[in-house]
Amino acid sequence: MNMSRSEFRKNVATVMAGATGAQALPLLAAPLLTRMCTPADIGTFSVWLGIVAVASIVATLRFEAAMVLDHGKRQQRLCFGVVGYCASLLAVALTASLVLARLAGVPALAAMPWFGLLTVGLATWLTATTQTTLAFAASHKLFDKAAKAKVLAAATIAVTQLALLYAGLEGAALLAGQLIGLGAGLCAARLLVSPPAARLRLTLTEAQRGYLVKHRAFWRYSLPSSLLNTLVGQLPLFMIGFHHGALAAGLFALTQRVLNAPIALIAASVLDVFKRQAVHEFQAAGHCRVIYRATFKTLLLLGIGPALVLGLFSPQLFSWVFGPAWRPAGELARILAPLCFLNFVASPLSYVFFVAGQQKVELLWQVALFAMTAAVFMMPLSLHGNLLGYAIGRSLLHVVYLYMSHRCAGPERSVPT
Repeated sequence: MNMSRSEFRKNVATVMAGATGAQALPLLAAPLLTRMCTPADIGTFSVWLGIVAVASIVATLRFEAAMVLDHGKRQQRLCFGVVGYCASLLAVALTASLVLARLAGVPALAAMPWFGLLTVGLATWLTATTQTTLAFAASHKLFDKAAKAKVLAAATIAVTQLALLYAGLEGAALLAGQLIGLGAGLCAARLLVSPPAARLRLTLTEAQRGYLVKHRAFWRYSLPSSLLNTLVGQLPLFMIGFHHGALAAGLFALTQRVLNAPIALIAASVLDVFKRQAVHEFQAAGHCRVIYRATFKTLLLLGIGPALVLGLFSPQLFSWVFGPAWRPAGELARILAPLCFLNFVASPLSYVFFVAGQQKVELLWQVALFAMTAAVFMMPLSLHGNLLGYAIGRSLLHVVYLYMSHRCAGPERSVPT
């Protein structure tokens, strides 16, 4: 077991080294972006990115999670084929639907630029394909190569956005830079990890349909759960914009970006390693509580420091880093700091529901979270009041979530070496 823990720490360190670069680059660029963009520009871009995030989950059917569980060459080829088919179909349908809705005069799309509407499908396809390729890398312990691809994508996005803003492209620069970076990251990932090629057809083959049936728990339970989770993440932004205006939405968008950085940086790195270790331990001993507890302690130690800094100094930090106009975003970050800490700890450990085949339990929790979020933001409160109620409600639900995931990890027994 000592070797297993040593390997776990080594792999986490490898993934974090690359993820640090991938997340540090956008954060380093953010102070320049906030001085070259208005809150409304960032708000529009964030809404576009939110649509892509939701759509890309549908495009993968959550089969990127199955990649680690079923990592035979033939099965992974089938996975790429199914995801490629679904992502392509959804990209075309989504673009056409948004364009038709805009032409029909749907008010919710009136503020979205045409360039954004026409590229949502492309960004969805790039994101879904990249996620599946990186999952393939994790299933074969190619953590260093996956990290290089992430760094390249992040660097391309940051540099391209700044260059296009400097050239006077304004709000469209954020969208164009994101697309170029996604394309560069996908190309790099495929060159580095050499995933199996999947030929796209007009219909799924019999083997691909069999793969859909075999892993139906992912699109039956994990897909709705992940959709709800992503919608919950975007719902505050949408409702803040509706109730409190574009300025408040832009401030909250920056707050979300900063608070999500530790989760995307460290927690996602831990998750990449936890996936493999948890599956191995569960297959060997019928449980994964040993690695679960080790991961839980690691996340606690890594998350407590940043959470304290945000809770104590976020208004001053936001004003200094992003400019005085963004100090109100720091006030929002202070309210959300405890929730950010709990989300940081709980997020990677959620994979235990997949390992234990308990996706239905997670789905029920996501339904409760969505209902709570919608109820809180429908209350006629101030912006700070809405966020405080949301932080308290979601924090309590995260405590329940951690308890359920610990139970799903199974009873602790001796693990054979």
